[in-house]
Amino acid sequence: MRHFGHLADDVRNRLFLVQPTAFDRKSDAAVLSAALGGTLYSPATRTTLLADIRKQAARGVVSMVLCLEDAIADHEVLGGETNLVEQLRALAGSPDAAEPPLLFVRVRTPEQITDLTRRLGPAAELLTGYVLPKFTAQSGGAFLAALAAAEADCGHRLFAMPVLESPELAHLETRREQLFGISSLLEEYRERILAVRLGVTDLCSAYGLRRSPDLTAYDVALVAGVIGDVVNVLGRADGSGHTVTGPVWEYFPVQERMFKPQLRRTPFAEAGPPAEGVRRRIIEHDLDGLIRELELDRANGLLGKTCIHPSHVPAVHALSVVTHEEYCDARDILSRSHGGVSRSAYTNKMNEAKPHRTWAERLLLRAEVFGVAREDVSFVELLGACLCG
Repeated sequence: MRHFGHLADDVRNRLFLVQPTAFDRKSDAAVLSAALGGTLYSPATRTTLLADIRKQAARGVVSMVLCLEDAIADHEVLGGETNLVEQLRALAGSPDAAEPPLLFVRVRTPEQITDLTRRLGPAAELLTGYVLPKFTAQSGGAFLAALAAAEADCGHRLFAMPVLESPELAHLETRREQLFGISSLLEEYRERILAVRLGVTDLCSAYGLRRSPDLTAYDVALVAGVIGDVVNVLGRADGSGHTVTGPVWEYFPVQERMFKPQLRRTPFAEAGPPAEGVRRRIIEHDLDGLIRELELDRANGLLGKTCIHPSHVPAVHALSVVTHEEYCDARDILSRSHGGVSRSAYTNKMNEAKPHRTWAERLLLRAEVFGVAREDVSFVELLGACLCG
């Protein structure tokens, strides 16, 4: 699979200076963690799960979570497990040669990991891993031990994506202990940790909060503080950190708005009349708040995002493409092995070789999986192609 592989060749050639590279569930962990993009959640109870997986893959989704936790009611768990096993077995036995997305199962208990892997049998090869909810320094060890056991039993690699969403993380007096305890636990299982996910809805729940579609997670001070602390401890660039993904955007079309759209007209006006239609479509689908939050995710060191609606995925992917300016800066920085400062190729900033080096390395990994836009291609064209392609 590859990002934007659902677009026609001529469209991709027009948009990209460097095309996104292909990958699959057997690729290197660093590639997969960068390539997750908009990870689409789906309740495991859906009777059309197999068709849903195929449909979303055809639309450009490259990672999905089949959820047995908060997405379904307590009384639906047993039925959800049975449905998930049946649907994945059918997918594994399907003659369709199309590569499915990276598939994860979000469980409720550690025991489900070993049980579901056993019940899936050969179809477990479709799984990239498991999503571990309500992950704490106390509960996480059992989940990770179960994952290691399931991996040994099925004979192929399984990754973990812990979700940080517990009240112990939200509350100031226990947050520090939790973060350093989680860090030690994840280090013990480092080769199995693909990414750390943030459960902002549950973090808000600890205070009875819910943000509106006109506000980002970073506008909620309590949540912003937790995100900053998680990245501080678990997202470090010194080799001890992990990929941390962006929180869910829980709104989708359409409802009455209280505030004006957050999406500026200028970039769309500069791109010409067709782009204004893209802007209208973004606003109609309530994606302007999501786009703003994606920019803040990136500024705060997060990569990828939890998605609960298919309309969110194109925006995540379009804004993950590396711009021509970023690409030029990164290559310039990495070409200077002895340090120093230089003016950027766009003559609008300084590139300082040593402090900016890690940024440049991370950016080129993102460029590998999401591609590099041509010099005259903005996010407007990328969004338009993703929304309409």
